[in-house]
Amino acid sequence: MEKKEQYLEKEAKKDAAGLGGVKKHKRTVCVIGHKNPDTDSICSALAYAYLKNQEKSEFHYVPVRCGQISAETQYVLEHFGVEPPSFLDNIGTRVKDMEIRQVPGVRSNISVKNAWNLMMTQNVFTLPITNEENHLKGLITVNDIAKSYMEEYDSAIVSVAKTPYRNILETLDAEMIVGDPDGYFDQGKVVIAAANPDVMENYIEKHDMVILGNRYESQLCAIEMEAGCIVVCLGTPVSRTIQILAREKNCCVIVTPLDTYAVARLINQSMPIEFFMKKENLLTFRLGDYTENIRDVMSKKRYRDFPILDQSGSYVGMISRRNLLGVRKRGLILVDHNEVTQAVDNVLDAEIMEIIDHHRLGSLETMSPVYFRNQPVGCTSTIIYQVFQEKGLPIPREIAGLMCSAIISDTLLFRSPTCTAMDLAAAQNLAQVAGIECESYARHMFAAGSDLASRTPEEIFYQDFKQFEFGDWNIGIGQITSMSEEELENIKKRLMPYMKKVFAEHDTDMMFFMLTDILGEKTELLCYGKNADELLEEAFHQSVSDNCAVLPGIVSRKKQMVPALMAAINRMSGV
Repeated sequence: MEKKEQYLEKEAKKDAAGLGGVKKHKRTVCVIGHKNPDTDSICSALAYAYLKNQEKSEFHYVPVRCGQISAETQYVLEHFGVEPPSFLDNIGTRVKDMEIRQVPGVRSNISVKNAWNLMMTQNVFTLPITNEENHLKGLITVNDIAKSYMEEYDSAIVSVAKTPYRNILETLDAEMIVGDPDGYFDQGKVVIAAANPDVMENYIEKHDMVILGNRYESQLCAIEMEAGCIVVCLGTPVSRTIQILAREKNCCVIVTPLDTYAVARLINQSMPIEFFMKKENLLTFRLGDYTENIRDVMSKKRYRDFPILDQSGSYVGMISRRNLLGVRKRGLILVDHNEVTQAVDNVLDAEIMEIIDHHRLGSLETMSPVYFRNQPVGCTSTIIYQVFQEKGLPIPREIAGLMCSAIISDTLLFRSPTCTAMDLAAAQNLAQVAGIECESYARHMFAAGSDLASRTPEEIFYQDFKQFEFGDWNIGIGQITSMSEEELENIKKRLMPYMKKVFAEHDTDMMFFMLTDILGEKTELLCYGKNADELLEEAFHQSVSDNCAVLPGIVSRKKQMVPALMAAINRMSGV
């Protein structure tokens, strides 16, 4: 038993650290209940994720939730020492679910030629420029390099770009025999000494870079004119006299095996990419961004590639529009619901792998067949208990306690008409494993859940609120249970004004809220919306006064409220 407790604690800590942080070699599948989850929704997600992880598979199952934990559920979790599932309000695919190309970042001082070679060898059209901390400084594209050839005619461009001599030596396959290879060519223009020395004197200026051949007179003239650098082509040896004079005049001497034409053509390729890269208003995405949000942005920009950053701002890789087509949907198992209106946001963008439920069949559609287990029992945890039995898997005390609590909650301690013999038998067996007595434990659990005096109307309203689609009708139904009739009366006074306010915020035709008295086995039903009172009277044949009706014997939303409203809608619609 102690080993199982340690396992649960360890798994809970891992899950709380993040959905992608566990067993990275396995694909993560989220197990999740409905919005505004009740005790069954939370406990079923925890129990079924545990069960699935006992089987050998290529997946790792993580319990998650898409709503706040209720006071009742919090009591259950604390009683059995289990951490709540991680919060996940949107299951839509994210950038981290896409195939991110690992294009390494380069430094901003590398040459254009080097950048081009990297693009060719890596078969990419965009290079990210990063600093020592791997933060993105800019981007350079094939188009940027093409423009550097087609649009730059200024002979001083190489110095304006503050080109490192290291880049020039690398680009020209050259050797510097006089000067500092770690220096920069940052003054003057680039000229070719194709004329006689007496003509050269007319266009060579101080600090210029002069491309020339083996003529001693031309070399001497360039140095005397205070050139900043001379590039001697065809690997011609440079005399000691020229070298000595060059040192005296602070003129660098570079020797390259290339001819004059090749040097003139390649020299611009030695410029650092920082001079051409885009560095302002960079369009980047984060690993956690949803693909639905970036899709429109990508379609409106003519960029081929988009850089990806992690949450700390460090560069990760690149994506393109093509990567959107192959994005892998996130794996999902639904428990305790099967309707889109009750599911986590963007549920249709996920790969639904299983559905375990005990409600009516709803509006959810899947792209391919899935394992769907739906049984007319009072609680989803009853079904999960059956799966444990069918697979012959032992149930740890904590998991048994969670499932037993869920059954007690959903069946109102076996008083609800939804309760079946299977629910009762499952709860009794689970109670033995969990070491609890159902009647006594239920009183404490319901008391914790009905302690609502300090909670806001919003917290009470959304504690267990679901939306249902009945044909063209969209109806919201909330429910709160209590063992105190006085407490329910106080909640009613606070809740009715809030219902009127929140009605405008929801795309619903009507709203109902059930104030259910567990001990009295009755519900006071609040209603709001056009024709809501008429529908209520048609469904339950009870008079409505001040948007409220008392319904004796009605305690179940699933088995009593929803079917009665559906039947009434059909009658009123003439179906």
